[in-house]
Amino acid sequence: MRRESDIRSDVRELWQRYDSGEVNADSAGPNEHELLETFLDALEAGEVRAAEKRDGSWEANEWVKQGILLNFGLRHIEGHEYGGVTYYDVLPLRETDDFPGRGTRNTPDGTVVRRGAHVGSNCILMSPSFVNIGVSIGDGTLVDSCDTVGSCAQIGENVKLGANALIGGVLEPVEGTPVIVEDDVTLGAGCRVTSGFVVGEGSIVAENTLLTPRIPVYDLVDEEILYGHLPPNRRAFTRFVESSLGDHDLFDGGAYKPAVVALDVEDDTLAQVEREEALR
Repeated sequence: MRRESDIRSDVRELWQRYDSGEVNADSAGPNEHELLETFLDALEAGEVRAAEKRDGSWEANEWVKQGILLNFGLRHIEGHEYGGVTYYDVLPLRETDDFPGRGTRNTPDGTVVRRGAHVGSNCILMSPSFVNIGVSIGDGTLVDSCDTVGSCAQIGENVKLGANALIGGVLEPVEGTPVIVEDDVTLGAGCRVTSGFVVGEGSIVAENTLLTPRIPVYDLVDEEILYGHLPPNRRAFTRFVESSLGDHDLFDGGAYKPAVVALDVEDDTLAQVEREEALR
C-alpha cells in the first residue's frame, strides 16, 4: 500500500490536470486509473478520510473529496451486476468479502455499500440500507433498515442509526465539512442529519428529529443557542417555538417553527441504551 502522502500528492496533481481540462474520461489512461483504484482502496481501508478532527474541530480533507470527484469525472458509465440486475454507474459496488474476518455482517436483499466506503469491525448493516462513497463507519456501529448514509459522512464507533435514518452527503464544495456523527451516539428512527451538522459523542437523539444548521439547538445545559452542532452527551428532541409569521392574518392561533432542545443525558436513558446493546 502506498503512503498517504504519496497518494495525496498524486491526487492533487491529477486534480489540477483535470480542473484545467488537460485530462478527461476519454484521455485518462492506465496510470490515472491505477491511481484512482489505489485511492479507493485507501478509503476502504480507513487509511484516508474525507474529514478529520484537529484541535477539537472537524475539518474536511479537500484532497480526499477531489479524489472522489476524479473517480466520477475520469470514468465512463458502465454496466455492473448486482443481485441479478444490471445497473449503470461509473463505479462498481464495494467488495464485502473482508467483512466476516472482522466480525462485520450485512444482511441480504438490499444492503448496498458503494466502492470507496470504509466499514469498521463488528458492524451490522441491515437491509435495505445504502452507504455511499467516502463514508467512514467506525467499529461496532449499527446501520439499521432503510438507512441512507450519504457521501463522505463520518460515523463514529458504537453508533446506532435507527431505522429510516437519513445522513446527508456533502461532497461539494470540497472544503465543506461532511456530516459528522461522533462515537457512542444513538439516533432514533426517522432522524435526519444534513448539511455538515456535527452530533457530539454520547448523545441520544429522539426519533424523527431533524438536525441541520438552519434549525437552532436550544442547549439548556450551557444555556445557549447553537447552530450546526449538538454538544456531547446531550439528549435532544424536537419542539416548536413561535414564529414571526404568526402575526399574519392567515394564521389563526399563531405559527410555529421547529427547534431542537438539548438536555443532559440522564442515567435511566443510558440504562435503556445499555439494555439495547445487550440485546444486540
